[in-house]
Amino acid sequence: MSKGRLYLIPVPLGPTAVAAVLPQTVLACARGLGHFVAENAKSARAFLKLLPTDLPVQEIWIQELNQHTPTNELAALLAPLLAGNDVGLISEAGCPAVADPGAALVALAQQDGIQVVPMVGPSSILLALMGSGLSGQRFAFHGYLPSAPREREKRLRELEKESRQGQQTQIFIETPYRNQQMLESLLKTCARETKVCVATDLTLDSEQITTRQVAAWPRQSLPNINRRPTVFLLQA
Repeated sequence: MSKGRLYLIPVPLGPTAVAAVLPQTVLACARGLGHFVAENAKSARAFLKLLPTDLPVQEIWIQELNQHTPTNELAALLAPLLAGNDVGLISEAGCPAVADPGAALVALAQQDGIQVVPMVGPSSILLALMGSGLSGQRFAFHGYLPSAPREREKRLRELEKESRQGQQTQIFIETPYRNQQMLESLLKTCARETKVCVATDLTLDSEQITTRQVAAWPRQSLPNINRRPTVFLLQA
């Protein structure tokens, strides 16, 4: 029996029409699938209803894969693929398997010789880099930085030093309710000439992408990015 294919299907980064950010080929693929692995089943069903799918959503097989999924349960998620069914992998937002638990399933699929098909869609990391005006030749994504203020500032100084030495753009994110503290730490910690970009609500009507040297950020009127999905970038 031939194996199914694992389709990596991006989803919108926030509340916007799916057709505004996803190509028709991606939408057509997602509509026809009967099996999905998702970071959150409830969010996945909401996304599938927007397409809408060829099958009733309640008849679609959806299994969760998130940060709480035990490693020993990952292999079971491959069962439909090994039985010859195509499966869609979707994240909570943006591209699956990039800063996303779905990477573990992709690794297993590659190990088992299952064809992996990445599909085109919004990636907040790349969109932020594209719009920042910072170096797109050398860059690194670091995920989440430490949440404790002292440790966070120490890590920012390390990233700034690495950026200066390697002429590299540093990219990272924060839990949305700590966004404001992250921006304040950046401006407090980094050198006056270091460029800082804040990219918020990407692809949404409220999108904002602002890049300034630390010295040029208006400390008394910083943008309100509290609880808004944001990507931070710096280049020394």
